[in-house]
Order: sequence, then C-alpha cells, then structure tokens
Amino acid sequence: MTQAGIRPKIGITMGDPTGIGPEILVGALASGQLEQECHPIAIGRSKVLRAAASTMRAEIDIESFDSCQQAIDASLQRNGKRDRTLFCVETGLAEADLATEPRIDARGGQAAYDCLIAGTQLCLDGTLDAIVTAPLHKKALQLAGHDWPGHTELLAHLCGTHESAMMLYLPPCNLKPTNTEETTNQAEPSMKPHRGGPAGLGVVHVTLHMALRDVFANLTIPAISEKIDLAHAYFSRLRKAMHLVDEHGSTYPRIAVAALNPHGGEHGRFGDEEIRIIEPAVRLAKERGIRVEGPLPVDTLMPKAVRGEYDAVVAMYHDQGHIALKLLDMYEAVNITLGLPIIRTSVAHGTAHDIAWQGIAKSGGMTQAMLAAARLARSRD
Repeated sequence: MTQAGIRPKIGITMGDPTGIGPEILVGALASGQLEQECHPIAIGRSKVLRAAASTMRAEIDIESFDSCQQAIDASLQRNGKRDRTLFCVETGLAEADLATEPRIDARGGQAAYDCLIAGTQLCLDGTLDAIVTAPLHKKALQLAGHDWPGHTELLAHLCGTHESAMMLYLPPCNLKPTNTEETTNQAEPSMKPHRGGPAGLGVVHVTLHMALRDVFANLTIPAISEKIDLAHAYFSRLRKAMHLVDEHGSTYPRIAVAALNPHGGEHGRFGDEEIRIIEPAVRLAKERGIRVEGPLPVDTLMPKAVRGEYDAVVAMYHDQGHIALKLLDMYEAVNITLGLPIIRTSVAHGTAHDIAWQGIAKSGGMTQAMLAAARLARSRD
C-alpha cells in the first residue's frame, strides 16, 4: 500500500528493443511530467536506453544498477529533483543490446520477456508499487520460446490468477498532461469534444488475443459475467476515490455490454448469441446489484459511452473494443490489466517497427500509462 502524499515506486519495462518501447520510455521520462508523481525505475538494458535517448534527442541521464533496491535508493536521494535522471535496473542478456534493428527478432522477444518476469516479481514481493510495460511483439516472444498470446495472459499466469481482463482506458480530459513545453514528440492534444464521463471511459474485453473464428466458442455466460464484475469493481473503486456520485448519491458505475451480432442480432435473425449467452449474463449481473445494460449494438452504444452515459463498455472481442476506443485517442489510451494482485498498465499500441528508431515515436501514451499507474498505486486499499 502506498500512503497518500508518498510518490509510488513504478517499474517501467523496456519492452522489445527492436520496437519503439525504449524510445517512448525515455521520451516520457524526459518530458518533465513525472518527477513529482512517482519514482520511475526502468527495467531493461541501459545501453539500449542510452541509444534511444540519443535517437529521441532526449535530455536525460541514465544510471545503471544491479538491483532494484539500489535504483530506488538513488531515486529517493534525488527526491524529485528536475535533473532528468533515469535509474535503470540492468536486466536480461547482453545480446539484447544488439537487437535494435526494427524487425521481428527472437533476441527482442527474450529481452521483453526477461524484463516482464523481473518487473512482475518485484511487484509481487512489494519492492515496486506498480509496473508499466512497453510493447512486446507476440511473434518475437514465440520465437524466443515463450508461446504466450500477449502481456495479459502471461501476467495472469505469473500472478496465478484465473480472472483477469484487458481494459483500454481513456482518462477524463481534465487529467491530461498540462505541460505544453515538451520537445519529445508527445501526442497532439485531443480535439474530441467528449471522451467519456468524469471517471473517463474503459473498454473491457471478454475475448482477446485469438482468431476471430475462435471467439464464438469462448463466449460463455461465466466469461461475460466475470468481465462485467471486473469492470464494476474497478470503476467502483475509481469513482469512490474521485468522490463521484450520481443524482441518487451512488458511486456505482454504469456499465454497458455490447452485442456480438449486427443490430444486436435482431431478435435472433442475425444470430442468437445475444439471446442465449449475453442477455443471461447481463440479467445475472443485475441480480448482483450491478448497474448494467445490454446487449446493445456497439455502433450506437459507443457514441453514448463517449458522451459519458457509461463508465465502461464490455466488448465481446478484441477489435470490437480496440477500434472504437483508439479512434477517440490512440496515443493517450492506457492498457490496464484488471484482476491481478499487482498494478499493471501499458500503452495501447504495439512495437511499431515501421517507425522504430527514427526518433518520431510519440510518448504521450507512455506518460499516461505511468500517471495512471501512480494514481492507482496511491488510491489502492
């Protein structure tokens, strides 16, 4: 638990060094928005991060340590001084230092894996208060001998939990960074008039990293119920921490469940999953006292959610949720893993090999992910 007023200790994994992870990590730290919010500790290869700082033209010093506690002690001694120093826990194999060509590379997959294993364990043993992960490449991870679909599934395994979910989250506009003097390729300010209510907007996914043909077999009443419960628990805590109440004095969030088929299935005309699976899950959630509606056609549901009528949307599959939220603000969206015993956030994009190591990567999403992790750590029960 992190006491109010104490800056939490946040670990940031380097991710796959062949992608933009190292660049957005140093870009976020060089932005000047984090010194007063947390003690950021990088988990990765200092040589790669120094190369990324040079590529990004980021005015930041990088100090390397053999243990996380040494890095934390050094950060505590600086006490938030604005000298732009990044403290790095040297992690993984030295061969990762050579894996900076923007392509799928087993060395990059192994580096991302090593950083994630180390960061997760440091959170589980209480050394760190939260972990923020830079992107990994699923194929590179597989080539390195680790056959996991992505961060979410691997983290659930490492933490020993069977109930977890990916949530893409957009913080409310009034929590966006206000520093306008950045020179590290931050995302442009959003021009959208709305992006959710006062608690922001989250999209929780029932199924995630799988072929579309496999979605139907994995949509079950228990699976949907679990994701509704996770969304309810997260936004209940968030609304309580933000002192948000409705006209009836309730802090309970409003949750909408998306339909699977076009037009919500049209009463079985375009598929019966809504009738057989989704409606029963929603009904059971209502019986548990959760404020939930659905199944609702996603094309009309999302505009309502954007206007603030719902705190969270439960999407049936990956692209149904991802496309809708990323159209609002891809570079400010945060990936939060629900259901873990640790706090984990990430950016809402991948390794971006097409722009990696060119100094043009936008680090606004990483900044938001770190701010979100710090807020979650400070408000955790």
